[in-house]
Amino acid sequence: MTTLDTEIYQGQFGEFTINERDRWEVIIYRSGLMVSALSFTLSSGLLLLYGVTPSTLLVTNLLFGIFILGLGVSLATIHIYLKPLHRLLQVFWLIGTIASGVLAWQSDNSLAVFVYNHPLAILGIGFVFAALTGIFFKEAFCFNRLETKILTPVIPLLLLGHMFSILPLTVEQILLATWAIFYLVFAIRKAIQPIPPDIGDKSVFAYLKEQKEAQKT
Repeated sequence: MTTLDTEIYQGQFGEFTINERDRWEVIIYRSGLMVSALSFTLSSGLLLLYGVTPSTLLVTNLLFGIFILGLGVSLATIHIYLKPLHRLLQVFWLIGTIASGVLAWQSDNSLAVFVYNHPLAILGIGFVFAALTGIFFKEAFCFNRLETKILTPVIPLLLLGHMFSILPLTVEQILLATWAIFYLVFAIRKAIQPIPPDIGDKSVFAYLKEQKEAQKT
């Protein structure tokens, strides 16, 4: 067996094969991560290096929208065994996206500036980052990657630290830079990772589906 479509894998609950749809879902998932990571890293870099200027604010607003879109694509195609958890992350993304749109509409300048000056806005926009943290947690659990182990605590630490005004500006800048760098590292490493591990054990998905259907009868 030499092709991806015909190779047979032994799963926990039986044998399974990987088809082209599985392959494309992984490619789309990783592409969404790369788009969101590049957008987030670039916008963070602009703010850290050049500060708040009319040009950086305009670009960061656009990049944040691209970041949210890329993350949404990834959440639509990620393979997670626990369907309720998958749906929860998608709901978090949706809540955060709606909140971001409302805040951007109310803001006179930039969403980033508005959130920085109104820390409680994190209660709304933070749902987007909670969904992102969920992806990092899943990846840390499944693949034991160093960058995801760093990102999982860094994101809530920065957001909660800013919301409660307990972090000095320098610490916030360091955490933001750490987040941006390791997010890009994560996306690059995902891009070169073999595809089958991201698909997971399809026999588990089949088993869980059978259990759900059996409960309905």
